[in-house]
Amino acid sequence: MNLLKAKKIWVAGHRGMVGSALVRAIKQKHPHITLLTPSREDVDVCERDPVRTFYKNEKPDIVIVAAAKVGGIHANNTYPAEFIQQNLAIALNTIHEAYLAKIPRLLFLGSSCIYPRGIAQPMAESALLTSSLEPTNEAYAIAKIAGLKMCQHYRSQYGVLYHSAMPTNLYGPGDNYHLENSHVLPALIRRFHTAKVSQSPSVTVWGSGTPRREFLHVDDLAVGILHILTLDTPPDWVNIGYGDDVTIRELAETVKSVVGYTGELFFDRTKPDGTPQKLLDIKLIQSSGWSPTIPLREGIANAYQDFLSGVYRQT
Repeated sequence: MNLLKAKKIWVAGHRGMVGSALVRAIKQKHPHITLLTPSREDVDVCERDPVRTFYKNEKPDIVIVAAAKVGGIHANNTYPAEFIQQNLAIALNTIHEAYLAKIPRLLFLGSSCIYPRGIAQPMAESALLTSSLEPTNEAYAIAKIAGLKMCQHYRSQYGVLYHSAMPTNLYGPGDNYHLENSHVLPALIRRFHTAKVSQSPSVTVWGSGTPRREFLHVDDLAVGILHILTLDTPPDWVNIGYGDDVTIRELAETVKSVVGYTGELFFDRTKPDGTPQKLLDIKLIQSSGWSPTIPLREGIANAYQDFLSGVYRQT
């Protein structure tokens, strides 16, 4: 099933940052497609029976699994059991029940954290499972690897077109700005904004500021996912990234500038840095015809405007 021929698509997790970006992109670029967006109360993807019933009744042509339990270093360290249990349940229910319902195509969204710590940069798809994972997000990564491998093996054994995409660090409209459980970029936006409003003399950021991170605007990701769904023979999994990275210090300084905060910036070296560098090799997806288009500073400005709108999550 090719996206251009699809009539019905289920975006699982449509209320999240990635899911809502996919809904926007599909409505804009493929208005003929019927979007299936049941509420969590109607279809809880952590439970088998609601997913089975939904597939049986709706029979989508394509499923995009954007549903996930996500969070930053603090959340991953604090709630590893919830991260592995809920993400494994999501993968098992959405993928296996899709196969049983004869859903022809499914795209499962993973994360760049599936790749081992300390491997050569940028990280190519072939690096998967070549060495140990980063301990701070191992639970989440293992669950995502399980979903990726389910798609690969179901495709191989059963002939279904189930495949995966591995995004880098994402940001943009609909992000989670919780003070403790959010990722680094939205956390910085909120922290600098709060400091600006309260006229705080300084802002402290976790870690040394030296780790390097890659950031992709979620609207770029959505376009990339739709591009993959137009491919008749996509890879089992493919990286989707920006293709360049910055240090956490450079990121913090950019956010500080965009927000307009004029105080001091300090780094707390007693806090964990996480992986020293996470940069995806995106040559494979670029060779198929997709590249990102939203520069980091422009994307951060867009995200800050979304934050200022007051319509953001703090969970």
